Amino acid sequence: MRILVIGDIIGSPGRRATSEAIRQIRAEQEIDCVIANGENISHGIGMTKKNFLEMREAGIDFFTTGNHILKKPDIFPEMEKEEVRVIRPANFPPGNPGKGYEILKIGKRKLLIINLVGRVFMHFNYDCPFRKMDEILEKFKHTKLDGILVDFHAEATSEKNALKHYLDGRVAALWGTHTHVPTADSEITGKKMAYITDLGMVGPTNSIIGDAKEGIIESFLKQTHFKLEVAEGRCVFNAIMIELTSRTSCKSIAFIQKFLDV
Repeated sequence: MRILVIGDIIGSPGRRATSEAIRQIRAEQEIDCVIANGENISHGIGMTKKNFLEMREAGIDFFTTGNHILKKPDIFPEMEKEEVRVIRPANFPPGNPGKGYEILKIGKRKLLIINLVGRVFMHFNYDCPFRKMDEILEKFKHTKLDGILVDFHAEATSEKNALKHYLDGRVAALWGTHTHVPTADSEITGKKMAYITDLGMVGPTNSIIGDAKEGIIESFLKQTHFKLEVAEGRCVFNAIMIELTSRTSCKSIAFIQKFLDV
């Protein structure tokens, strides 16, 4: 089973680039499923129902998210459906809308997709992602699954690497999101788990991690607050293609990068 996993999509430029890249990749090779991190698809922060449906139409089967997903309540009804296509981190404290994991059916195959958020260098006191994973895996240990996939939305590479070793042999794939900068460490581990520390983003290249440069640079110089604005122009598309072989293993992982004028 071949799965395309796309990094954080940034605003309207990211949505346009994602739509075009999916079209190109589908023309080049077969894909069974497309998963993307969508927490920044609407004006660079959060997700609206309109943009969610736009990206579903573009070919994304399922969305993971991160710390910004609760910024736009418009998406909450989609997160509360019985069979959702967008989840939020499972280790958000109890009482938040949405689900932290879901079984996605692709034909006769079932994928358990789990979303987590990191705690190192983050602004809120989230529940422990390691213990939360233990809870989820225990819950589904007797469920017939064709793959277990995890998006770890975290800042620190050390925290992501630690979770890699903690989950090796227990899930089929673990990828990191959130930093918007891709890492050059995609691998199939000794226990056949597909892993990369961060997928990177889909967004404008002439930017600071997707946002307009001027205000951010001024904030560094003056230590003042600024309003984030999504940049425009040529975009980079970052993703991985994984080939799933079982509940807890992958055959291959390939990093994909495209530059698009959209």
